[in-house]
Amino acid sequence: MSGVLIRNARPYGEGDNVDLRLADGEIVAIGTGLDAEEHDEIIEADGQVLLPGFVDLHTHLREPGREDTETIESGSAAAALGGFTAVFAMANTNPVADSVVVTDHVWRRGQEVGLVDVHPVGAVTVGLAGKQLAEMGTMAAGVGAVRMFSDDGHCVDDPLLMRRALEYASSLGVLIAQHAEEPRLTVGAVAHEGPTAAKLGLAGWPRAAEESIVARDALLARDANTRVHICHASTAGTVELVKWAKGQGISITAEVTPHHLLLDDSRLETYDAVNKVNPPLREATDVAALRQGLADGVIDCVATDHAPHAEQDKCCEFAVARPGMLGLETALSIVVETMVAPGLLDWRGVARVLSERPAEIVGLPDQGRPIEIGEPANLVLVDPNASWTVTSKDLASISANTPYESMTLPARVTATFLRGRVTAQAGHVRKRD
Repeated sequence: MSGVLIRNARPYGEGDNVDLRLADGEIVAIGTGLDAEEHDEIIEADGQVLLPGFVDLHTHLREPGREDTETIESGSAAAALGGFTAVFAMANTNPVADSVVVTDHVWRRGQEVGLVDVHPVGAVTVGLAGKQLAEMGTMAAGVGAVRMFSDDGHCVDDPLLMRRALEYASSLGVLIAQHAEEPRLTVGAVAHEGPTAAKLGLAGWPRAAEESIVARDALLARDANTRVHICHASTAGTVELVKWAKGQGISITAEVTPHHLLLDDSRLETYDAVNKVNPPLREATDVAALRQGLADGVIDCVATDHAPHAEQDKCCEFAVARPGMLGLETALSIVVETMVAPGLLDWRGVARVLSERPAEIVGLPDQGRPIEIGEPANLVLVDPNASWTVTSKDLASISANTPYESMTLPARVTATFLRGRVTAQAGHVRKRD
């Protein structure tokens, strides 16, 4: 039996260094001074932190339709380099992932690439148009076994349609993830409604546009006795609403993006559209509330909302630029910068928000598992003492729209393991033989 021997790692950053043997997709031994077997690959961890592989509930891989900005292969490479072993690819492709033909294609293509498990997200409505429910049951029963549905990029704003979607999802045992944005409050909006937008002459996007949908959908989930997930929470009010809903026994979960944990709307002073995102960067008070909400478990997890865009879609007038930022390769470092460095989370907490909770939310049985003998070997090795400077040309994504260009960030993923196989090491992708 051959496999991988990881020497001198610290699971969850706790206790003494240990060795781990990975074989047949599992952790088969944990101890000190483990002997390598013939044909074993040896990874010297030198005291680095070992965590369960990360799970991203919200990423855009752009295939099919916009392969000029990202492909499943390039996005999978970025994910593996960022420490992810599973990602959920949103439905706003071209054609839209509103049929089993598209969702099964995404699943199969992810399996062919083999760097991360690519789970397709099915559209809630046909064509993301918000008029007619898509064939959720067919997609859930497909080869890709869709576990989550979302019209991300568009809000399911019709309350009756959203109610029916939640009821249908309950019977299928799947999850509805809502892009919370009341569209009648965001017509023409491009930036957070506040002093910065007013000073810059940018049309404002009020917090109420998000919070009104969060409140509505919490009540709909309550009455349907089912679950709802809130995508990219961005306001202090959303944190309070999710806290209230959970206190009422409503089955609601929420994610926050790395960029909403780190950046605020002061970044818009340059009019650089790399900072344009949906929902928009908010004020510093919202950033603080999101960090605390994540630390307290009110916000359940971090999801990247990795959104590659072509240069011509960003290097243009701010108002017409496409919203979105790259996020897969920088996610861990930003969580360390915003949550670990200030003492809001320890490494166990990082595992919770980047791996364990997202896997629980969508019911992935082989992800986010404890680092124990017999568990799937989906793992990530992190150097907590490293620092690195973000350079877009060195990122794996086809696109270059990172707001962190030239920023020095802490911590670095040094190796990622998908079912015991090394998929990324020392900044390089390891493709399957």
